[in-house]
Amino acid sequence: MSSSPLYMKNVPNAITIARIVLTPVVLFLLFSESFAGRLGAFVVFVIAAISDYYDGKLARSYAVPSRLGQFLDPFADKILVLGTFTALALLIPHVVPWWAVALIAVRDLAVTLLRAWNESRGRSLKTLPLAKAKTTVQLTFLIATLLLMTMTKMAGAVGAYANWLLGSVIPFICLLFVVGFTVWTGVLYVLKREEGTS
Repeated sequence: MSSSPLYMKNVPNAITIARIVLTPVVLFLLFSESFAGRLGAFVVFVIAAISDYYDGKLARSYAVPSRLGQFLDPFADKILVLGTFTALALLIPHVVPWWAVALIAVRDLAVTLLRAWNESRGRSLKTLPLAKAKTTVQLTFLIATLLLMTMTKMAGAVGAYANWLLGSVIPFICLLFVVGFTVWTGVLYVLKREEGTS
C-alpha cells in the first residue's frame, strides 16, 4: 500500500482550523441587518458545515488521522455550533431561548469531561454513531434557521412568508427536537460508561 503524500497529512487539520476561523465571520455577518450580511452568514456557515464532513473523510481516505485532529474536530464543531446558537439566542430568543443553549453546552461539557476522565485512566471513549447524527441534526437546524432569517430580508411574498414562519411555533418545535436529541446522546455516553465499569 503506497504512503500518502506528505502534504495530505496536514490538510484535514487545516480544514478543521479553517472551520474555527470561519465561525467569527459567520457571527459578524449574522448580526448585520442587511440582506447581504445575512446571506453571507448563511453561505459561510454552509461552507463551514460541509468542511466538517470533508476533514474526517480526507483523514480516513489517506489514512492520516492524528491525535491533534481527533481533538480539534469536535472542538471546531462545538465552536461553530455553540457560537451560532448563542448568536441566535440574542437575535431570535423566541426561537432559541437561553435555556436551550445552556442544555446543549452542558451536554457538550459533560461529554468532554467524561472523555478526559476516561483518557486519564488509559481508556478511550469512542464516538457513538448517534453522537455523529447529533451534529448533523444541529447543523441542519442551524442551516434552515439561517436561511429563513436571510429570507426575511427579502421583499414581497417571500419575505412576508419567512417572517410569518420565523414568528410561528414551528421553528421552536424543531428546536425542542434538536435539544432533546442532543441531551439524549449525552445520556447514552453516561450509560455506556456505567456499562463498561459494571
